[in-house]
Amino acid sequence: MRPGRVALVVCTFIAGLTLGQTATTFGEQTADGTCMASTAQLRTTLYFGLARPKGSVSELEWQVFLRDEVTSRFPDGLTVWDADGQWRNTAGSIDHENSKVLLLVHPDTAAARASVQGVIERYRKTFDQESVLWETARVCVTS
Repeated sequence: MRPGRVALVVCTFIAGLTLGQTATTFGEQTADGTCMASTAQLRTTLYFGLARPKGSVSELEWQVFLRDEVTSRFPDGLTVWDADGQWRNTAGSIDHENSKVLLLVHPDTAAARASVQGVIERYRKTFDQESVLWETARVCVTS
């Protein structure tokens, strides 16, 4: 690799699931973040806690939410996996919580950001959640 270039390599399988394609790889960026021979996109990762005041979010409830709220906004593809999370509560204690992690790759547009925000707001309201962790990074995507 030439100096000044950072390679972003992600498993073809995961990238394919995320983008709904079978042979997708992430491209390369220059040191200033400019994509080389690929398309600039955002990789958004959302972390959804499953505990709520009146029990946990069930797998069926999650699947309905995923279908109605996420897939309707991001029909081109996504990846979800189960996770065990922990966080410090307001009393200073560490709480543990089963979680779902959602990975999206999408254009860097106001509409896409609004769709992410819509997913977060619906989850918080539907499942009585304080927050959803939102992590975003710029990536270069080629197919």
